[in-house]
Amino acid sequence: MMRGEDLKAQFERLAKENQVESAVLVFERGRERQVFTHGLAKRNSIFLLASITKPMTAIAVMQLVDQGLVKLADPVKKFIPEFGDGRVLVRHVLTHTSGLPDMLPENDALRKRHAGLKEFVAGACRVPLLFAPGTKQSYQSMGILLAAEIVERVTKQKLPAYLEANLFRPLGMNQTSLGLGTRRLEETVKSQSQDGSDWDWNSAYWRKLGAPWGGAFATAEDVLKLLSYFASPDDRVVKVETARMMIKDQNAGLNQEWGLGWRTDRKYGSFGHTGSVGTLCWAQPGKKAAFVLLTSKPAAESSKPMLEPLSAAARNILL
Repeated sequence: MMRGEDLKAQFERLAKENQVESAVLVFERGRERQVFTHGLAKRNSIFLLASITKPMTAIAVMQLVDQGLVKLADPVKKFIPEFGDGRVLVRHVLTHTSGLPDMLPENDALRKRHAGLKEFVAGACRVPLLFAPGTKQSYQSMGILLAAEIVERVTKQKLPAYLEANLFRPLGMNQTSLGLGTRRLEETVKSQSQDGSDWDWNSAYWRKLGAPWGGAFATAEDVLKLLSYFASPDDRVVKVETARMMIKDQNAGLNQEWGLGWRTDRKYGSFGHTGSVGTLCWAQPGKKAAFVLLTSKPAAESSKPMLEPLSAAARNILL
């Protein structure tokens, strides 16, 4: 059986081998917690989470479901009349079964001219579906964008403020925000993206935008608080039965399992998410374990050689 010391050694070795400038790994098993840092990172370093943002947006929607303001079977068009296809339901945009694309065809053009989120929403409302809703699973950031738009139209609040009041504060996630919030750009960990443009992950434009599919910032231990809540839920954020439903596969019979916002894994009895900037997290409620790895190295370069081996090593500790 692998031990925590072995995990630390592997973390340090792989971070060096892959020239990762900043990384924080948190592994919790029962009451035992281990925190490892590498390079420029400190325990409380603030990372861009990328798609770990998506479950946060889904939580906001499910709070409205709990309140009876939204139903999973409601058409998206009920809340966003300009959205063209009445077949797409709220359930579909939370489970990646809507038929919407991951990104708009004009995604790069929008970002290059520093478009606001409303322009992305307009694009998502008119883009053709890739397949009939509910017939397959295909990852769709634009579905999560429309989920966020539903929250804003129903609550009459911007999503960053809504999440701060209704998710981050109740869970004590004091270092988490959608978008930069009140932080300065230099207070966050810089991605090792080689782009260098004024619209890439490191740009002031992108970090302030607060994209509901990938624009949240947090420390590793704040992400752990979110995982811990869903592993052992109470009524602080959503109803207990709602939290349990969110981490249960909703795509039975389709090509990919998925919960409501969270990715699920029947093999391990876990839920979690990944992010394209080089982030990964999961929790196994039955084992009372959780894993968070935030890095500065984009997932395209770090997933196979670092993130996945460390995740597998942490799971091995539980065997």
